[in-house]
Amino acid sequence: MSKRPRRNHSPAFKAEVALAAVGGEKTLAELAQQFDVHPNQITQWRSQLLEGAAGVSDRRLRPRPSRLM
Repeated sequence: MSKRPRRNHSPAFKAEVALAAVGGEKTLAELAQQFDVHPNQITQWRSQLLEGAAGVSDRRLRPRPSRLM
């Protein structure tokens, strides 16, 4: 039995899959079959997306440091 070669997915592809998972219209198994990736990988990408989204709101709440000239 031969293994499939390691694949590198683009950030755009990862975001597309993660957004589909967050949308909740399909199960992880359905998304995994649709995008040909493992369900665990989708879960990781979804978690990373949600953590990054939380970081965006945190940055907006913090005041920007003033630049000295």
